[in-house]
Amino acid sequence: MSLIEEYEEGEYERPPKRLKTAEVEEGEDLEEGEDSDSASAGVLGDEEEVSGPGTEKRGPWTSAKYASGRRDNGDESHRIAPSPVVHVRGLCESVVEADLVEALEKFGTICYVMMMPFKRQALVEFEGIESADKCVACGASEAVYIAGQQAFFNYSTSKRITRPTNSDNPNSGNKVLLLSIQNPLYPITTEVLYTVCNPIGSVLRIVIFKRNGIQAMVEFESVQSAQKAKAALNGADIYAGCCTLKIEYARPTRLNVIRNDNDSWDYTKPYLARRERGKGRQRQAILGEHPSAYSDNGYGPHCPLLPLPSNNRYKISSHDIPELVAYPLPQTSSYIGHSSSSVAMVSGLHPTKMNCTRIFNLFCLYGNIEKVKFMKSVPGTALVEMGDEYAVDRAITHLNSIKVFGKRLNVCVSKQHAVIPSQVFELEDGTSSYKDFAMTRNNRFTSAGQASKNIIQPPSCVLHFYNVPPCVTEEELQRLCTEHDVPGFIKFKVFDGKPSSKTISGLLEFDTKTHAIEVLTVLNHYQIRIPNGSNPYTLKLCFSTSSHL
Repeated sequence: MSLIEEYEEGEYERPPKRLKTAEVEEGEDLEEGEDSDSASAGVLGDEEEVSGPGTEKRGPWTSAKYASGRRDNGDESHRIAPSPVVHVRGLCESVVEADLVEALEKFGTICYVMMMPFKRQALVEFEGIESADKCVACGASEAVYIAGQQAFFNYSTSKRITRPTNSDNPNSGNKVLLLSIQNPLYPITTEVLYTVCNPIGSVLRIVIFKRNGIQAMVEFESVQSAQKAKAALNGADIYAGCCTLKIEYARPTRLNVIRNDNDSWDYTKPYLARRERGKGRQRQAILGEHPSAYSDNGYGPHCPLLPLPSNNRYKISSHDIPELVAYPLPQTSSYIGHSSSSVAMVSGLHPTKMNCTRIFNLFCLYGNIEKVKFMKSVPGTALVEMGDEYAVDRAITHLNSIKVFGKRLNVCVSKQHAVIPSQVFELEDGTSSYKDFAMTRNNRFTSAGQASKNIIQPPSCVLHFYNVPPCVTEEELQRLCTEHDVPGFIKFKVFDGKPSSKTISGLLEFDTKTHAIEVLTVLNHYQIRIPNGSNPYTLKLCFSTSSHL
C-alpha cells in the first residue's frame, strides 16, 4: 500500500473527491447531519477524482496542450517531465491488467503494470519514453477506451515502477506471484486461491500469511503460467465487490511448504501432515479459553466463487487451461470436526481505559457487534460476540497483537458460541461489564449493500472522519482529543463537498499507528452537539486507505 501512495502523493493538484455515505441506505431515516453526501468507512479511494458524463475534466486529462504534463497554472516549475511510466485514471471497477495491456500495447511494448483497483487507477510502464509520449498525446486528443470505458492519461512523476523483486531487468518475471487480498470480507484459504488460480496456470504450491492484511504467494509450474495469471487476475474480485486481488511478482523463486492446511499447501505432495493447532499453545489455557477452538477448517464454509469471465477476455484458449486436480484430504478427526464460533476472546485490555463501548468502537470496523462482556474471573479479558465467524476472522487478522494504551491485545476465537449476560459487575471506570449492541445504528454491516461499501482496512496512522457538522473546525477537533486525553493529530484535511451538504468529512494523520488506534477507540461515535441542534451528530471514524497526507 505504501508503494501506491508514494506514486500518487503530489502528482496532481486537485480537490479531493466528494465521498458518498456508506452508513445510510437508500430510504433510511437520517440522523441530523447524516446525509447522502457524507463519507464512510467503505468508500473506495479517499482521494479519487470523479470522471464521467457531465463531469468537467480538469488539468492534463482534457487538452492536448497538457500532453507534456503542464499543470493548469502554466508555471514551468510545476511541469511533469515526460516519463516512460503513465498514470491511468477513470478505469471501470471490473478492469484487470489484461484489459490495460490489450488497449495500450498499440503504443509500444509494456514492461510492467501496477493496478490500484480501489482507486480505479493504474501505473503502466512502457519500454521506451516514446511509447509513453504516444499514449499521453493520444489520450489528450481523442477518447481511449479500456474495457469499454474512457480512460485518462498523464505522465507519472516516477521514471520506473519499483518491483517487489527489485530486478534491474524490467522484463524479468518469476513463477511465484505475491497476491495481496484487499477488502477481504470473506475468508481466504488455499482452497479458494487454488480454485481461482489453477484454471489459468498449473499451481504447485500456495502459502498464505497475515502481516499487512492478507497476502499469499502462489507458485506456478512455469513463468509463462504466472504471467498469464498476473494479467488475467490482477485487479479482479474473488467475490462480488470484495476480496480484490493486487498481484506482483514475489522475491522467492520457490516456496517451501511443510504441511497442507488452510494456510499452506503443496499440490505435488498431497499427503503432507496437517497442522495440529493445539500443540505448543497450552499456555493460553491460563486465560480460561483454549485456542484449540480453532479447528483446521475454522474458517467455515465459504461462499461459492464467482465464475471466471469468458476465455475471450483473458485471451486464454481451452488448451491453455489445465484440468482441476482433486487431491483427497487426509481423513483425520480434527479435520472433520468443524467448530467455528462468532465469539472472539480479547485479552490484554487496559484495566481502566477499556470498556464495552470502546471495544465496540474498535471492533465494529470488521463486523457487526452483538454483545460485549468482560470476564470477572480473568481481569483484562472480554468476550465479543460478532455477527458471524467471518467477522471474528477479520478482527483476528487486523487487531491481534496491536498495542492499545500501552498493552498488546491478544485476539482469538472463543470456544463459546454466544455471550451470556451472567456475573455482570462494575468496571473500574464505573461502567457495566456487559453491554448489548444488537440494536445500535452504529453497526456498519447491517445489510449486504452497506457491508459491501466498507473497506476492511488494517490499522494505520491516518483516520478517515465523517458525519461531522460543517461548523466544527480543526482546532475544535484538536481540542476534543485533548479533552479526552488522547494524542492529537499532526495533519488535517477536509474533503470538498456539496454546498448543500449537512456534514463534512476528511482525514487526520497521527504520529504513529498506535496513536490513531487509541483516538479511534475513544472518539469513534462521539456525540457532537451544536447550539440550537435538535439531535447530536455522531462522529464516525475508520482507518484510511491513505498511508500519509
